[in-house]
Amino acid sequence: MRSIKSSNLFKTGIILFFLTLILLADSTPARAFQKKADTVSTSDIQFTSIPTKADKIAAAKKRLDSLKKTDSLKKAVIATTTKGNIKEKPKTLWQLFFFGLGGGFLAFLLPCIYPLLPLTVSFFLKLGGTRLKAIGFSIFYGLSIIVIFVSLGLLITVWFGPNALNAMATNGVFNILLFLLLVVFAISFFGAFEIVLPSSMVNKIDEQSNRGGVIGIFFMALTLVVVSFSCTGLVIGGELAVAVTKGERLGPAICMLGFSLALALPFVMFALFPSAMQGLPKSGGWLNAVKVVLGFVELALALKFLSVVDLAYHWNWFDREIFLSLWIAIGLLLGLYLIGKLKFSHDSDLAYLSVPRLFLSIIVFAFVVYMIPGLWGAPLNSISGFLPPPATQDFDLTRITAAAPAPVPANTTVKNKKYETLFLRGHHAGMNEWYDYNQALQVSKEEKKPILIDFTGWGCTNCRKMENSVWINPQVRSLMQNDYILLELYVDEKTDLPPGEAYTSPLTGQKITTIGDKNSDRETTDFDSNSQPLYVIIDSSGKVLEQPQGANYSVDNYVNFLNSGITAYKAE
Repeated sequence: MRSIKSSNLFKTGIILFFLTLILLADSTPARAFQKKADTVSTSDIQFTSIPTKADKIAAAKKRLDSLKKTDSLKKAVIATTTKGNIKEKPKTLWQLFFFGLGGGFLAFLLPCIYPLLPLTVSFFLKLGGTRLKAIGFSIFYGLSIIVIFVSLGLLITVWFGPNALNAMATNGVFNILLFLLLVVFAISFFGAFEIVLPSSMVNKIDEQSNRGGVIGIFFMALTLVVVSFSCTGLVIGGELAVAVTKGERLGPAICMLGFSLALALPFVMFALFPSAMQGLPKSGGWLNAVKVVLGFVELALALKFLSVVDLAYHWNWFDREIFLSLWIAIGLLLGLYLIGKLKFSHDSDLAYLSVPRLFLSIIVFAFVVYMIPGLWGAPLNSISGFLPPPATQDFDLTRITAAAPAPVPANTTVKNKKYETLFLRGHHAGMNEWYDYNQALQVSKEEKKPILIDFTGWGCTNCRKMENSVWINPQVRSLMQNDYILLELYVDEKTDLPPGEAYTSPLTGQKITTIGDKNSDRETTDFDSNSQPLYVIIDSSGKVLEQPQGANYSVDNYVNFLNSGITAYKAE
């Protein structure tokens, strides 16, 4: 590989910046979006104190009206982002725009785009004749790139529709296809094969670019988009996946706006200041290195999508230690590649190890060392949101001294926990969780304890981080174990409701057929929220005792939240 001289520190700095962004990104957190309303089943006849279905529907509507009249509570529940209270929610359009912007700058550094910069700028200077015309042509070229990519984003929204986009977040087929897509692109980036669009399509578009004028320039931009697909396809696919699963209705279009703006901006800027190109690093083997490193990173991130499917559909084979082992192996190979000990067929010779490569390899190897204790149960708080829950780990040294799961209280009439076997892989050591709303109300009444509802999900990144950084605190754990009935409601659980319990939502009119539908419907109907995690404290009648809140990684805040709920319960 061609050596990187000290004058090229600028380019490697950019590479390090964007690779770090990718490593820290939350690509695909999955949540349930199509929230439907819930009714309470009365099939369990042992709960003689539970009202009828009609009564519960009326009570739910009454609680909803009460919530809407309480401005402070409503604002606390539906708040998007407040200081110290960050919920896993759909990304804002601004977030998606900047996410797309970062991806566009990264794509610009790939070997299908970067070498075209001087050629394209020189073409505009010759075509325009004057510098003013050249600038005009370059601006139109950049606008054409933006129009093409934004049209792609709009097409995806129109084709699938906003509801379908939201439903994809936890859809098994979608996540599997996305996993396979990222793996195929990563293999392509490693040099196994080249992904190209049909040559007939490329040739026809390229022929139109020779027509001259603005029409010819537009087709030049289209040619760039088509020809560079082998490089940009992976970045575009990843960004659209985030926009689809975490964004709003216009998310794909706004994401592509940011992406195309970053891609088009260099062509326009260097047409305005062509002399600045002399300071850019020349094309060489480093461009291919960027491509290979990106392949390693995307291969690692692809595992997150596979993990979501494994948890939501109860395959029960992609455990936490398997996930970590794969990440450790990928990290080791990436580190070896950076120091030149691993080489692909299309790589250039690496004459010596440059300082930027050295520091980037140190970061990678340090990250690998950091993950190794996780194979024996270490919480790994900084990446816990990406990992499967700790309960999926077969060998966990931390559980040797952890409290055993609390048994069902002897003085309650409820002897068997509904749905317990479905959620064993999400169990928290030492906690006594319940998974059915009716049973939790009954136990709360008999135990004379408030209920802590945890609206969570198998694919909820912030939920895992809360559980591994806040719930493990001894004071928090003690309050949750001794003073609360913990009710875990998974909003993305795909298991069908028992026969006879499916119903039509009185709020939305949609059919409620799965446990996740039922739980997400309750969150939307009773608490006017669709973000996870959402923590709600209620009494045995369903009355809210404290303002609900989302993920807050301050232990003191969570302790105060729990203590406030206990105080409100005792004051009744």
